[in-house]
Amino acid sequence: MEDDFSKALRQTAELMDRELREFLPLNEGLERQLYEAMRYSVLSGGKRLRALLVIQAADLFSVPRLHSTRVASAIEMVHSYSLIHDDLPCMDDDDLRRGLPTVHRKFDEATAVLAGDALQSLAFEIIANAKTHSSAEVRIKLAGSLAQAIGARGMVGGQTMDMYAGDDDIDIVTITRLQQMKTGALITFACEAGAILGHASPPQQQALKAYAHDLGLAFQIADDILDAEGSPEEMGKATGKDAAAGKATFVSLMGLEEARIHAAMLVDQAIKHLEIFGPKADLLRHAARFAIERRN
Repeated sequence: MEDDFSKALRQTAELMDRELREFLPLNEGLERQLYEAMRYSVLSGGKRLRALLVIQAADLFSVPRLHSTRVASAIEMVHSYSLIHDDLPCMDDDDLRRGLPTVHRKFDEATAVLAGDALQSLAFEIIANAKTHSSAEVRIKLAGSLAQAIGARGMVGGQTMDMYAGDDDIDIVTITRLQQMKTGALITFACEAGAILGHASPPQQQALKAYAHDLGLAFQIADDILDAEGSPEEMGKATGKDAAAGKATFVSLMGLEEARIHAAMLVDQAIKHLEIFGPKADLLRHAARFAIERRN
């Protein structure tokens, strides 16, 4: 029998598929390949965990789903853009994503770059639209926070560190900072967005930010464990690439068992941060457990 969290995650995925299709209609003009690539990326599955975090965080403050769903769609577009670019030959050079050819393999490299660029632009267009929130101040806060999360001080900065840091540069403190930027910043924004939409108090904002911080690190450690132990069939992409490349990860620095212990500790910490919200945050608590129990 499907538990409450699995049901919520499935319903979020179904909701995102409907919303993203509406934001990305078919196009028969000369730019149709661009739209096909954008749709291919955002509609090729995925857990939609970031979308769930937005919606559940916003639900804590009784934010209308119309608003949180639009922000969730924007975040899913940004996440897809980051995956398209990460998979490029000049970055991680991956051929598979979610069991399907990566966008540059399905189409070509130029289309992949342009599709990622267009998804990022569309995400900000959605957030800036008055349908997302009637308050211009709220929309400005959302746009500013998202820009910071995915820019040089967030996701893009983390990816740069990941690409250019030498083995001698990486220790546990450095890789923690790297992953907080590369993976954790967008997860943190997902929770922060719910707080912004809901006009959360400073203690509530801080609780969600601390929760997301620990969740994001636990999520990345789980990714490193899955890359070391998972199969390509389970993961839907190549595994073992980090070890083959001699790349520093939480697993290579801590060992598998210590990495598992650390991830579990982070999840426990994340859950404690939610005490201020009582039982209303139960799905967010389950999301933290899911981050380290998933198999892909």
